[in-house]
Amino acid sequence: WQDAQPRAAKRHLAFAALRQVPVGVTVTAGNSSERAQARHLVQPGGFYVCDRGYVDYDLFTEWQALPCSFIVRVQNNAAYEVAQERPLSAAARAAGVTSDVVLQRLGTAHHRPCAAQPLRVVRVTTDQRHADGTSVELVLVTNRVDLDAELIALAYRYRWTVELFFRWFKCTLGCRHLLSHSENGVQLQVYMALIASLLISLWVGR
Repeated sequence: WQDAQPRAAKRHLAFAALRQVPVGVTVTAGNSSERAQARHLVQPGGFYVCDRGYVDYDLFTEWQALPCSFIVRVQNNAAYEVAQERPLSAAARAAGVTSDVVLQRLGTAHHRPCAAQPLRVVRVTTDQRHADGTSVELVLVTNRVDLDAELIALAYRYRWTVELFFRWFKCTLGCRHLLSHSENGVQLQVYMALIASLLISLWVGR
């Protein structure tokens, strides 16, 4: 909610991509911070894949301290200092990986060097095109230095399953239109729809 006229709500969802079920949700005003809500939804031991809306270098430090694993897409012009360049396997190249580096520093020179657990940047080209015809490139920051680069690229692809869930949530579960315009009413509708979604998953097994 911004004022009496432009009223909006935002649903922040933690979604288990492999199990295809929601595992956490908060409902806030439409202009609330996604990064602030991520601090409530992320749990120790989890593996989180996020888009550019969650880029916050301090948040990365907090997630490492939990600890949890993460892959986050950053802007293509993100500044970083390379400590080590890793060789690319044939499988990584086939997955579109063009670069795999361990970082000395994420950010410009005024940022702190990476902590004891290093960060890594994997760059991946996609089939999508910019208006000028060049390929869209993903710049992925992760603290999982043990995974093969092609698995980092694959894990990010799974992030899109949450978009399919949002479509299911709106169309199949009937949440395209709100039953109430009050904050409490919106929360009730979201929670009831998520309960229905989980029950359907239990009944049909997928």
